[in-house]
Amino acid sequence: MDFYDLDLSDSVLDALDDMNFTDTTPIQEHAIPPILEGRDLIGVAQTGTGKTAAYLLPVLSKLSEGDYPHDAINCVIMAPTRELAQQIDQAMQGFAYYLDDISSVAVYGGNDGIRYEQEKRGFDTGASIIIATPGRLISHMALGNIDLSRVSFFILDEADRMLDMGFSEDIMQIERELPKKRQTIMFSATMPDKIVQLAKTILNNPVEVSIAISKPADGIHQSAFICHETQKIGIIKSLFSERKPERVIIFAGSKLKVKDLAIALRREGFNVGAMHSDLTQAERDDVMFRFKSQRVNILVATDIVARGIDIDDIQLVLNFDVPHDAEDYVHRIGRTARAGAEGQAVTLVSEKDQPLFRDIERFLEREITKRPVPEELGEAPAYHTGSQKKSKGKGRKRHGGHKHDTKKPQGGKPQGKSQGHKRRRPKQSQSGD
Repeated sequence: MDFYDLDLSDSVLDALDDMNFTDTTPIQEHAIPPILEGRDLIGVAQTGTGKTAAYLLPVLSKLSEGDYPHDAINCVIMAPTRELAQQIDQAMQGFAYYLDDISSVAVYGGNDGIRYEQEKRGFDTGASIIIATPGRLISHMALGNIDLSRVSFFILDEADRMLDMGFSEDIMQIERELPKKRQTIMFSATMPDKIVQLAKTILNNPVEVSIAISKPADGIHQSAFICHETQKIGIIKSLFSERKPERVIIFAGSKLKVKDLAIALRREGFNVGAMHSDLTQAERDDVMFRFKSQRVNILVATDIVARGIDIDDIQLVLNFDVPHDAEDYVHRIGRTARAGAEGQAVTLVSEKDQPLFRDIERFLEREITKRPVPEELGEAPAYHTGSQKKSKGKGRKRHGGHKHDTKKPQGGKPQGKSQGHKRRRPKQSQSGD
């Protein structure tokens, strides 16, 4: 569907023109109309499907054309991490470029007092949209810095992650400060029971839009090493000796592993940055700046912190640990091969993680190519499909062969104000997340 087939405001369409966005993604096609109609909505869609635009575009259109107070906060968007809050704010700046009366403030923790005062001034001067992490918003609420009594739109992005991070009570505390008469929109990558219960509590007769978890893009060449835990660093060194690491993200299962792995790789002479929850906001920003500017070639990160990483040209995603479910696997490796490009996804599978990896293969309905562990690292364990009994003391035979087996465009702030309402056709068909 074309964005012009939707009832979006001319100013929003002008911004989409300048950003070369033409066709909607499935989540945008199905979510934007009911949001424009004023319905509450729960959307189930993974990262990379365009969900940020799915709620920002209709809300911005309604704010630009409706009778909403100019001296009040009209929309509150909740995000689980600082990085995602920043990403949403950046997208908002592009989409709202021609909406002079609409402003936003990103509110997140881990900053110094100067940032805190800037956030407070944003409230005082009448920011239309607040994009916040739960803890920081509650901090402002406790000090009486913010008035939520006239909010018309309440949006929860990545609601499942917020609940996983323990923000359930914070969300309900914020919700109690909002008007009962409002439009509530909730997006989640998964739909566990706790999300169903939250939706029943805060949404009113919502429209449900569910985009099935897609399989990884065809451009992602997936492979795995069946190995002992002690062989993982050696495998990484071998991979990087074959090809110099550039634009690599390594996912580890805990912040402790992130720290240890970053130290180990630096000792081997690799240019590494680490992203984990113990870093201050200034430290996180510095790591991301150095990675985006290619001063750092390898970024080691945990799942939760990495949710806000928005970089399109990742060449390799390496799973140091097998993620706990297939959805997280798809999220992780979806960082590469974006916008029609190609990329590599490699997973290191220890003996204890084999059941998790078998679950991923069943979800994908395919066997992921197993690559031989380098001979110099010693014997590797066998890979058990689940139907065979585990043999004792026998390593698997090494076999050769290396078979090679959403889309988020580049978008940004338009380069100049439009002269009237343009209706040109962009050169490419893209839509941002």
